[in-house]
Amino acid sequence: MKRRHFLGSAGLGAAGVMALAATKGEAAVSQVGKAQPQPASLGIAAKDYPKVGGNLANQNHSVLSRINRDNVGRLGGAWHVSLEGGDTSKNQQSSIVAVDGVLYVQTTQQNVFAVDGKTGATLWKTNVGKRTTNMRGVAVAGDKVFTTSGDNFVYALDRKTGKPVWKTPLLTPEEEGANLVTTRPGDDLFKGLPDATLAGAIVYWDGLIYVGMEGSTNGVRGRAYALDAATGKVVWTFWTVPGPGEYGHESWEGGDAWKTGGAVPWIHPSIDPDLGLVYWTFGNPYSRTDGSARPGNNLFANCIVAIDAKTGKRRWHFQSVHHDIWDYDNVMAPPLVDIEVGGKLRKAVIYGSKVGHYFVLDRVTGEPIHTVEERPVPQEPRQKTSPTQPFPKDGGALVHQAPDYANSTRPVPFYRAGGLFTAFWDRPTSIFPGAAGGMDWAYPSFNPDTGWITVGYGLISSSYTNVRGGGINTSRPYGEAFSGGIVTFDPRTNQVVWRKESEWALAHGNNIVTTAGGLMMQGHPDGLLHVMDARDGRTLWTFQTGAGVHTSPITYEVDGEQYVAVLAGGQYYPYADSPKGDHLWAFKLGGTLPPAKAPRAPAKRRDILVAPVEGAAVQNRIVLGRQWDAKVNASAGKENFTAENAMAPQVLRVPAGTTVTFLNPADSTSAHGAAAFFDPVFDTGILMPGQSSSHRLDSPGEYFFNDPLYPQNTGKIIVT
Repeated sequence: MKRRHFLGSAGLGAAGVMALAATKGEAAVSQVGKAQPQPASLGIAAKDYPKVGGNLANQNHSVLSRINRDNVGRLGGAWHVSLEGGDTSKNQQSSIVAVDGVLYVQTTQQNVFAVDGKTGATLWKTNVGKRTTNMRGVAVAGDKVFTTSGDNFVYALDRKTGKPVWKTPLLTPEEEGANLVTTRPGDDLFKGLPDATLAGAIVYWDGLIYVGMEGSTNGVRGRAYALDAATGKVVWTFWTVPGPGEYGHESWEGGDAWKTGGAVPWIHPSIDPDLGLVYWTFGNPYSRTDGSARPGNNLFANCIVAIDAKTGKRRWHFQSVHHDIWDYDNVMAPPLVDIEVGGKLRKAVIYGSKVGHYFVLDRVTGEPIHTVEERPVPQEPRQKTSPTQPFPKDGGALVHQAPDYANSTRPVPFYRAGGLFTAFWDRPTSIFPGAAGGMDWAYPSFNPDTGWITVGYGLISSSYTNVRGGGINTSRPYGEAFSGGIVTFDPRTNQVVWRKESEWALAHGNNIVTTAGGLMMQGHPDGLLHVMDARDGRTLWTFQTGAGVHTSPITYEVDGEQYVAVLAGGQYYPYADSPKGDHLWAFKLGGTLPPAKAPRAPAKRRDILVAPVEGAAVQNRIVLGRQWDAKVNASAGKENFTAENAMAPQVLRVPAGTTVTFLNPADSTSAHGAAAFFDPVFDTGILMPGQSSSHRLDSPGEYFFNDPLYPQNTGKIIVT
């Protein structure tokens, strides 16, 4: 396979350069990691996988070693269950929890299951609601299983029977009066979504459960909850956007902007029992891409906040992006690690993701362990941009931080383009890393046997403009390419150790788990579960699960036998066509169940998923700057300069050898055009109103094209 260099050698250090020099897309072993023993208080279990993230520190590591590098080739299917009867209409994001030989998992269909970890038999199933939403994992403690529902209730279920013990409504209008608002004008991308929903896996510690939520795109004021596990009573609420008189309120200088400030915690936190602190990461501010009405740094958006676990009081915070306008929310499940730096044992928390680098912070004080400096960044006065942004001074970027025209980060043509923190206003601007790029919400693994952290990443651009009152015209342009990989870095030095490139973006629930058997596990969007060598990422074993894997594989032990399990169910973002399902798999040494049939692999570009129109039905003609009305089988409406679907029809299908005509109607007020990318097989040039251009298409394929003057207007021609 031809090597595609996503990173230059600058900033990587010798280890990173060695890794980049590896051949055949596989990583090279660049150094031997030194073990970093972790305190027992962080809760690594011997037989179970007792919570999402593995332990309270979100280290995603298991001490089980019966399955190891020497025998992993003998893995096979132990059992398989279709949890929802084979339903392929929903994607799944819930990671499994294993306690005392029982697996607990929830589905997007709002069902919670207890499954025998040895046989796959369903012990009980409980429905908790009708409003579908992504559910990322339950908590198990004592005699209860804790979960959330799409209709914003928190449930405690009896662990033996699944029957509800209590339920508590959250995100109610009474919590903040009129502050729970509806979708803002211009946020067309998010129309129809609930204002706010409970989100993230639930975490239990010492009699309390911790529950997050999402809704930054809809202008809600974020909050994080702690509830009494015995009764369901809310013990404290941490408002992620501080109100008048609260610490940080002065960072919202836009009048009442704080009331709809977003900053939601949509991934679960970490907990240090010794310090009594919860470490929670909060999302981007609202309005998502328009900072004009909210001057200031906008705390606690884009922050990790250390919160007193019992009282909900802030201890410290660190903001990774000031006054975010790029959706660089860096929401993650932050690993807590004890590491030796400069000859001293440091209690650290790892924070970051979308921006392409991590911050290694002292988890007692919040101070950076490796120097962080504020660097000047591009400015746009209308956006009230922050003059500087924080960067680690020591250590290089973990992913590329600017587009490269030689690989999948290349921007769609005719967009203004730039790298990290490129400012924008009313002109469509493509930025890399994008909102779905960098490390996004893939859970990293800390391997105490090497002292390294490994995480999946995505190479995906975003494109923004504010011509519609702060809404996003094009969060990801049609036709853009994306890929990704896995990167390992040493938090003691903040240096890359090795990387492994992939054809897939691996930053969206493609969580990594390592084991004491020297293994590393991760699922991919094409349905393959990979078990790799934790030292270098070399693939040792794969298994086709039948649907995209965007959850954590786990490992557990029953009756002295080690198992691996995973829920495979697809994903909605960035792979809108990711194969969905309800496959719960378990594997063991000597397992005999064969792999599932490989599903159709998702597209490696952002596809246009509307039904194609046959060329013969429209005289093989595409009308520029107009939208398609499927009811009348013709272009309709006024000239449009910003809609992604302003090509009529947006998808045309023709046989090879067909001549296709592009028309700029005579009643247009502007010139238009159509140019194919990244396969430049046709280019109409600039067509004035009333002009047309015809091109013969001889080679089968799919050809994306857009308007050079209004690049958001995008279409596709399928040549058969």
